[in-house]
Amino acid sequence: MVAPLFALQDIAKSFPGVRALDGVSFDLRAGEVHALLGENGAGKSTLVKIISGVYRPDRGTIRLDGETVNIGDPTQALALGIVPVHQELLLEPYLSVAENIFLGRQPVGRFGFIDHRRMNQEAAALLGRLGVSLDPEAIVESLSVAQRQIIAIARAAAAATARIVIFDEPTSSLTERETSLLFELIGRLKAQGLGIIYISHRIEEIFRLCDRVTVLRDGHLVATKPVAETNLHDLIGMMVGRELGDLVRKGSESTGEVVLEVRNLQKRGLLRDISFSVRKGEIVGVAGLVGAGRTELARAIFGDLDIDGGEIVVADRVMPSRHSPRGAILAGIGLVPEDRKEQGLVVGLPVRENISMAMLKGLSRLGIIRMRKEQNLAETYVKTLAIKTPSIDQKATFLSGGNQQRVVIAKWLATHPKMLIVDEPTRGVDVGAKAEIHGLLRELAGSGMAIMMISSDLPEVLAMSDRVLVMHQGRIVADVPAAEATQEIIMHHATGQTKSSSPPTRAVAAHWAAPEPAGR
Repeated sequence: MVAPLFALQDIAKSFPGVRALDGVSFDLRAGEVHALLGENGAGKSTLVKIISGVYRPDRGTIRLDGETVNIGDPTQALALGIVPVHQELLLEPYLSVAENIFLGRQPVGRFGFIDHRRMNQEAAALLGRLGVSLDPEAIVESLSVAQRQIIAIARAAAAATARIVIFDEPTSSLTERETSLLFELIGRLKAQGLGIIYISHRIEEIFRLCDRVTVLRDGHLVATKPVAETNLHDLIGMMVGRELGDLVRKGSESTGEVVLEVRNLQKRGLLRDISFSVRKGEIVGVAGLVGAGRTELARAIFGDLDIDGGEIVVADRVMPSRHSPRGAILAGIGLVPEDRKEQGLVVGLPVRENISMAMLKGLSRLGIIRMRKEQNLAETYVKTLAIKTPSIDQKATFLSGGNQQRVVIAKWLATHPKMLIVDEPTRGVDVGAKAEIHGLLRELAGSGMAIMMISSDLPEVLAMSDRVLVMHQGRIVADVPAAEATQEIIMHHATGQTKSSSPPTRAVAAHWAAPEPAGR
């Protein structure tokens, strides 16, 4: 048996009201890609922060090459060769590729000035060893997300002492082709004898890339197994510890009354002659490629984007052409935005205040919020939506992604909307939370709510929708009933092909393998 390069034993860590890790052991071998899996809130982030020196454990032992080490801070972790590649790429956009790679370690000349020529040469040589063609003098701001990811990897590889590299959701904004390139780079690091810790919600990647997998649940170690000795069903079962059930919606044609009708909607450069309707009890999916206008359509309906022409009718009430989000809320529309942290929550406020935020007037008397009523409201929705939080006074920033999304949904359910627009409802949440959010949307539609669901995850759209509206260059180019919707048909329309055109290519199909970046 190969001796581990790095090992943690009996690690424990607690925060106020939360035991994040309890007796967790983990080891990593040289030349190995070791996956770390678990639902949001399972303890993955806490464990990684202990490994990288952000947190100190309350209990446990850490060993490197068999020797006990004390990782006091991130600087010490880097000195030991532990290099994290964060999901939010910590690059300086106005500096060059070479400057980012060697940030803090720039080579200097005889008089103490940075030797830019040498730095660019060393950056070019490093990128060449990684099999990447990038101009070392290119400004990072001008590069794609995939290229920036490569720079973050190169910076990790440039550390002379790099021995362990941690990847946290590295493919969240990459296409299939870019993901393949990333995997090739990780393969080269592995071949050089580095140990790789790999975290991803995309379980299919584990089977493509990893040698072993460790699963955490509720701060406890569930199991560590060779990837070759497990399967998708087993991993999901270990992660969630419960039956998820059949949460696939059986699409059908709704005969309920029309809740939302959009007529000839126009917005210069963004939306062109859009008309459709959503009925009571119906889930209408909205699909399309990058730049198709899906988020802009949601914003226009909600009053967050002024329109140039057309009508929006909610429950037979024609909305003013320049209505506001407040007007939309009063008409019975709620919007769960694609970026929950920036647009859906105030993360520094407690769960209680986030849930009550959209209906303060109904909780107030003479301009003063009735605290007991607000508490009762929050407690009701925390229980109804099974939001995992120590209390309603816990700040939203400390919740997992799935629980944060439930809080955003709770905020809108508290307003008793006739219609709910959800934009990327499961982006960045784990497999268990994703299934539960799907189940919640299905229940809401079953109770009569109209739902418009925008998603870059095509299987999600196909599984959940009664109808699929397909957008291309700011227009709705198809309205496909669930019974006729397939991945090929949706992509055929999304790429602007005519009925007589040939089927979509594999390259186009690969576009759907990863969520698109924000700002569509």
